[in-house]
Amino acid sequence: MTGKSDFIEEEWQLVLEGPPIAGMLVLTAAGGGSFRESFALAKAYSEARQQHGESELLDEIVSTKPVFDRKRYGSAEELRGPGLQALRDAAAVLEAKATPAELDAYRNFVLGLAKRVAEAHKEGGQQVSPAEQEAIDTVAASLGAPAA
Repeated sequence: MTGKSDFIEEEWQLVLEGPPIAGMLVLTAAGGGSFRESFALAKAYSEARQQHGESELLDEIVSTKPVFDRKRYGSAEELRGPGLQALRDAAAVLEAKATPAELDAYRNFVLGLAKRVAEAHKEGGQQVSPAEQEAIDTVAASLGAPAA
């Protein structure tokens, strides 16, 4: 089992930042709904905490409050490039240090969170807008997962 102690601080921060970055990439993909979408992100963490014990790595990730420094990126455009790179870096760290099952669990958690954020607010009468779906697919690709 892989846990926080298996990572240096910078690596652990990348792993922790992945889910909120994915959520913010989806949230900023289409206008509107940021309150509902932010709530959906927090709820994904809460529900993952209730599934305690399935993955030590995920247990440690969701035991912390999701943190995203909104001032770090001035706009959705400024978030996109560095955010996607952070997801690629987090996946690379996990590929090197975690088991394949733990990496899959992380990918599934991040993608599930991204989908939940997209579905939290209808845009243009659609549950998931084309822009949100494109963001989810880009997040999946950055994590090395098949498109959702």
